[in-house]
Amino acid sequence: MKTRRIVIGVTGASGGPYAQRLLDFLAAHAGELGLEVHVVFTRYGRLVWGDEVGTDPTEVYPFPIHKPHDMLAPSASGSSGFEAMVIVPCSAGTLARIASGVSVDLIGRSADVMLKERRRLVLVLRESPYSLVQLRNMVSVTEAGAIVLPASPSFYGAPGGITELLDTVTARILDQLGIPNELTRRWTGELLGAAAREPS
Repeated sequence: MKTRRIVIGVTGASGGPYAQRLLDFLAAHAGELGLEVHVVFTRYGRLVWGDEVGTDPTEVYPFPIHKPHDMLAPSASGSSGFEAMVIVPCSAGTLARIASGVSVDLIGRSADVMLKERRRLVLVLRESPYSLVQLRNMVSVTEAGAIVLPASPSFYGAPGGITELLDTVTARILDQLGIPNELTRRWTGELLGAAAREPS
């Protein structure tokens, strides 16, 4: 099986639990799926993770975790062969820098590499409401080839708690990476329970 290299970026927007659920899945399945996973936190990404998740990711996950300004890390070069990148959560500031081509840190440079190499870049934007500037930045990165995937949970699967709600977004992220998963109920065209009754 060919090894696929992917990089996960975590920025300082609120939404560390989304990154946690994605990394939990990848840690459990990377071997069987033939994935090599690298991780980068921004400085504030690490701080928000500590506040919202409360663990030290270097002690939890078996992946290389690169320093935020390490421009010698593999994902800083297109020749390293990374196939995809997810930034989760993606702050509005990170979105703006990617849209402008400003690579001030490893996450920005890695995203720039994905775009220039025409590889998959998924930005899990965690912001609300959107300003006109942010909407224009979303258009810019989409035109450049990125996927903007807002952290918008779904409810038709009747999630029973926070983890199941988070997984409605995590499953979408994995889908964009072409990674099979059964984290959440898939839409079948059938409603659940009382909601399925014909309106009177």
